[in-house]
Amino acid sequence: MSDSLHPRTRAVHAGTRRSQYGEMAEALFLTQGFAYDSAEQAEGRFQQSGPDEFIYARYGNPTSRMFEDRMASLEGTEDAFATASGMAAVNGAMMALVKPGDRVVAARQLFGSCLYVLDILARFGVDVALVDGTDLSEWQAAVTPGTRALFFESVSNPVLEVMDIAGIARIAHAAGALVVVDNVFTTPVFSRAAEQGADVIIYSTTKHVDGGGRCLGGVICGTRQFVREVAEPYLKHTGGAISPFNAWVMLNGLTTMDLRVRAMADSAMRIASGLDGAGVRVIYPGLPVHPHYDLAMRQMGTGGTMIALDLGSKDAAFAFLNRLRLISISNNLGDAKSIVTHPATTTHQRLSPEVRAASGITEGMVRLSVGLEDAGDILADLMQAIG
Repeated sequence: MSDSLHPRTRAVHAGTRRSQYGEMAEALFLTQGFAYDSAEQAEGRFQQSGPDEFIYARYGNPTSRMFEDRMASLEGTEDAFATASGMAAVNGAMMALVKPGDRVVAARQLFGSCLYVLDILARFGVDVALVDGTDLSEWQAAVTPGTRALFFESVSNPVLEVMDIAGIARIAHAAGALVVVDNVFTTPVFSRAAEQGADVIIYSTTKHVDGGGRCLGGVICGTRQFVREVAEPYLKHTGGAISPFNAWVMLNGLTTMDLRVRAMADSAMRIASGLDGAGVRVIYPGLPVHPHYDLAMRQMGTGGTMIALDLGSKDAAFAFLNRLRLISISNNLGDAKSIVTHPATTTHQRLSPEVRAASGITEGMVRLSVGLEDAGDILADLMQAIG
């Protein structure tokens, strides 16, 4: 499919494979294996499979392949590999990329499970250095000979700090390292990560791609060489591939993602602006007072779908959460339903208080994922809960 088509068009059509029946909806190939016409064909396929030749669902599946092709088209990369979850994508990309003795430089502003993966790498002899992801001088100082990858979230979870992808990429590429970006808060709708220098782009498709809180999924986007020669061998042998059913759900999610995400971001901007003067600290990259506003506008052109609020203390945050009537307390995000969570006691609870403080996660902080409800209704619920 032509790259000149609008991303919204490619999100509906890219990668489509039709069977002999000419079905309009993407077919769900719910099978774990595939039959061969002959022993010779089986031998040949195990030696080198073609783009539409499959062996086993852990290696690939027509439905999963449609989803991979569509995600690669949206992201502007050569290829993609779909995984069982977002963390399977993070783990697969990082574990497949490095070996003992290599160095990984990462932003300290990371989701707790991403930090856990880095801990595992360190246990196996990888030299891991954490830096303030917003400070290019720290990235520069931490990159040494043997640095294999620079890893960060394009917008940090949950503090919503924005990382300079192009600036970090210049530092990485000058040292011969790859840039690995967890891009979940940016979403595929607002992403220009490949254009800005990212080599490997990771999503938890559980979030905005599905958009309905139904299924787990993830994807690794990058060059064909990285996806098929580095990531795929590790993932297919360790069982990290997405299920065909979940890939089918994700394909259907992609058809409405652009509309959903833009509506959610518009609502987030209205809500963040409406909370001004409500007596809480509002953190939203789309507000001009945000320290990374200019960078957010250059990289994404929007503030995104996520807002962080600081109520001042854990007790105040819990009282706020318990007064909400419309917004659900849950640790997911990117859903059609608005969701709020208290990171210090949920998504980032395994981190020490010192590590949370260094990442800007306070006891009074809550993370809000803006959904598709009327923005005025969401704002009204927040205001009555603030009191």
